[in-house]
Amino acid sequence: MAKPSRDHSTNGTRTQWMQNLVLRGIIRCLLALPYTWRVPLMGWAARTLVAPIAGWRSRIRENLAYVRPDLSEEEVTGLTRAVPDNVGRTLIEIYSGADFVKRAVAAPIAGSGLAALEEARAEGRPVILVTAHFGNYDVARANLIARGHNMGALYRRMSNPWFNDHYVAAISQIGEPMFEQGRKGMTQLVRHIKGGGVLGILTDLNAFGAPKLNFFGKPAFTSVITAELALKYDAALIPIYSVRQSDGMSFEVRVEAPIPHTDAETMTQAVNDNLEALVREHMHQWFWIHKRWKPGRKERVAAAGGS
Repeated sequence: MAKPSRDHSTNGTRTQWMQNLVLRGIIRCLLALPYTWRVPLMGWAARTLVAPIAGWRSRIRENLAYVRPDLSEEEVTGLTRAVPDNVGRTLIEIYSGADFVKRAVAAPIAGSGLAALEEARAEGRPVILVTAHFGNYDVARANLIARGHNMGALYRRMSNPWFNDHYVAAISQIGEPMFEQGRKGMTQLVRHIKGGGVLGILTDLNAFGAPKLNFFGKPAFTSVITAELALKYDAALIPIYSVRQSDGMSFEVRVEAPIPHTDAETMTQAVNDNLEALVREHMHQWFWIHKRWKPGRKERVAAAGGS
């Protein structure tokens, strides 16, 4: 394969191309193994090989020192291992196609919001399911598609264009339609909602320009698009999460109570509070590798003892 040039049409860099080459090679090798081997092996690879190279351990420490300074060194060290393990498992699961979907469909689904979700379907009312980078976020989507819900999802294009191409292909195998964040994707998304469809959106990433809302007691730029869409199209706004079980392979889909319609910021803060409560229950299952509190970078580094 020829190396990419700087003016590649995807605007990717040589470093990104190399990163994708290595990661894609690992994924291909693991997909040749039985599912019950490849998932824990990818978890091991992520925590022992990828985490130190990608800087995940230091970022996890920074984030925890910033919002959970009460944790002991033993607890923090444990999370620097457990979080990458879950991330690695999630990645190879998503690439596992039918093997993953089979397990996702078998996951039990429960929670105070399940009745509201089914009621909305019966009424033809649109539903916006708000979720996060927690457990394996695609379990719920596969599960609901199998249950007959007209389930679509909004995704954000990744900064690495080479990785993005095959990643989108992988998540599309789990179910469609998929809407890419942007003008075209939003047009398709709105049409889907107006038709009474169900939409899944990950909302726990930093969103510059969005309101600063509270998350773990610290200000975090948080997109209010889910609440705005719910208000505009009278859609039920329901948090949903896929909780990885103690065996590391199976899941439980938890459907939380619908967020009452008030105003966009109040509703989004309720979503943040709901997610925070769940993360506190299962600290190792949220992706602490993300730069969720970018405005607090200096404070995070100082809290972690860096410079």
